[in-house]
Amino acid sequence: MDGVGADPTSSEPGTVRPGGRTARVRAAVLRAAGDTLAEQGFAHLDLGEIARRADVGKTTVYRRWGTVTGLVADLLTDMAEQSLPRAETGSLLGDLTANARLVQRTLADPRQGALFKAVIAAATCEARTAEALHRFYEVRVTEWAPCVQQAVDRGEVPEGTDPHEVIRAVSAPLYYRLLTTDRPLDEAAAVRAAEAVEAAARAGVYVRGDRAL
Repeated sequence: MDGVGADPTSSEPGTVRPGGRTARVRAAVLRAAGDTLAEQGFAHLDLGEIARRADVGKTTVYRRWGTVTGLVADLLTDMAEQSLPRAETGSLLGDLTANARLVQRTLADPRQGALFKAVIAAATCEARTAEALHRFYEVRVTEWAPCVQQAVDRGEVPEGTDPHEVIRAVSAPLYYRLLTTDRPLDEAAAVRAAEAVEAAARAGVYVRGDRAL
């Protein structure tokens, strides 16, 4: 979806939970960072330019975030915190379809899709960005995993089904399509992903190894 929420006792730049004017500064800087990532990519992120774009003092940005990777880590923290909560439709297929549609709408959005591409590219060569990206997805997967456990409890899928693996499998083809083709990422793709994973879960594909014997 390990949580992505910031630790208020941490002294690491970009991790203190702000309030008041500090919250407004953080929001402006993160918005500027996200816009720059979406428009120009990770390589063009510069703390001084972000400060100018956010109309915030350069010293404030350097003191709070310290590095570009620290800023990106905080941006991902904020994105995880702002993401919509899971849907509860009463069926696994309904819940997985809601999840897939949320992912599809996010990735199909011109700004958000470009932003995720930039962050994923940066994560391949920046360890801290990779760590922050992993935390982001762990938060989102953890948010949605209970819908799979509820399906187990209702008898829709076998005991021992791994909820986290089911949720990861739903978004995997959507990210693959985003990163490897220029085809539109439409709602039909989201529905197909949800239907395929739901059918596989019913068939026991995601039962943990020790339960599958």
